Amino acid sequence: MQYVWQHRLWVSGRMRTTDGRRVSVVDPGLLNTGSGPDFFNAKINIDGHMWAGDVEIHVRASDWHRHGHDSDPAYGSVVLHVVGDDDCVVRRHTDGEPIPQIVMPCSPDFRRRYDSMVNNVYGELPCARELPSLPSVYISDWINALAHERLYVKSDRVLSYVEDSGGDWRNAAYITLARALGFKTNSEPFERLARALPLRRMLKHRDSPVTVEGMLFGMAGFLDGQTSNPDHYVRRMIEEYRFMSAKFGMTAPGNMGWKMARMRPQNFPHRRLAYLAAMMFDGFSAGSKAVNVETIEEARSLFRKDLTGYWSRRYNFESEKAPDVHAMSESMIDSLVINVAVPLLHAYGVARDDDRRRERAVEMLQSIKAENNVYTRMFDRIGINCGDAYTSQALIQLRTCYCDSRKCLYCRIGHRLLAAKVAP
Repeated sequence: MQYVWQHRLWVSGRMRTTDGRRVSVVDPGLLNTGSGPDFFNAKINIDGHMWAGDVEIHVRASDWHRHGHDSDPAYGSVVLHVVGDDDCVVRRHTDGEPIPQIVMPCSPDFRRRYDSMVNNVYGELPCARELPSLPSVYISDWINALAHERLYVKSDRVLSYVEDSGGDWRNAAYITLARALGFKTNSEPFERLARALPLRRMLKHRDSPVTVEGMLFGMAGFLDGQTSNPDHYVRRMIEEYRFMSAKFGMTAPGNMGWKMARMRPQNFPHRRLAYLAAMMFDGFSAGSKAVNVETIEEARSLFRKDLTGYWSRRYNFESEKAPDVHAMSESMIDSLVINVAVPLLHAYGVARDDDRRRERAVEMLQSIKAENNVYTRMFDRIGINCGDAYTSQALIQLRTCYCDSRKCLYCRIGHRLLAAKVAP
């Protein structure tokens, strides 16, 4: 009902108060997202008299009393009560006068179309059948907005890491990288691990791979079941972790929630942790360089690392196959550019008010091949193709933040499709 009121989607020409006075809406007011009336500073013409004030909306008129508005001074400036069911009269508590009230005439077709959209099968796009008919200009404008929205969400997260790290951009880069190595499935455990094991502690021991790996795997909880492992290197990791834990009072986070079911071996968190350790051995130069990258190739070079020693031939403690010594494929490296280098560069540009860095972050996304995942394939099936990562990031944002939660009213595509079908 708030949406219909805000966007003037009621059936025009039929608006009258419950006592028969004609109503025309000059200005529906400004939507209030906090406490108090639903809309501020509306202008309503009732039988030729102009009223300026607030508008409150309820499903039933009696909700006015149920919500305690009849004794709340914040509702003393309400000039119109908009309801779906006129089941009582409401009065202004200051003078006892009845507040003008209308039953909003919403198009039945609008409600039907809204219900069919938001109640669609979960695995499908709510507007899949109608989206191809929408003019491409509306889709491209929304994709552009979504790409920037997603980029700002990521850079805002980076800035929160910087704040939590006391202004240390390198530690923020470390947490950002750790989270990205989870590749959605294990992003939360990786972030918790990085927060529990600060970068500075690992860098102090970067000349000893077994110590760095011992701390990472120990804090992750992966050494707990390896006490009887006969492998010499594993036993050394356990010893190093125990020593460092006692020395620094390190406590591993509980209930990490690592997920490995139906996961390809190269995506096991063990291999990713070994990669994170390898990033430490040059002093984590990627953390300081990421905010200054100029080209896409320069960004990619930050994440090209080979695994050596124990982890060069393993996916986890149990397997001893011979995977590629390259820790990351080229597609995974591009994913790290998208989720680490680009957000860091953009966040640094935001923090320093540097337009060129922000623009460079966007240009990098536009120069990377589009991601190939369940989200992009879903849009591809209905004719929205991805030419670059800028577009694929936008579609991921659309799917995860609007489609999955059925926020069709807040999506420009959903709004356009719904508003266009309201009967005059």
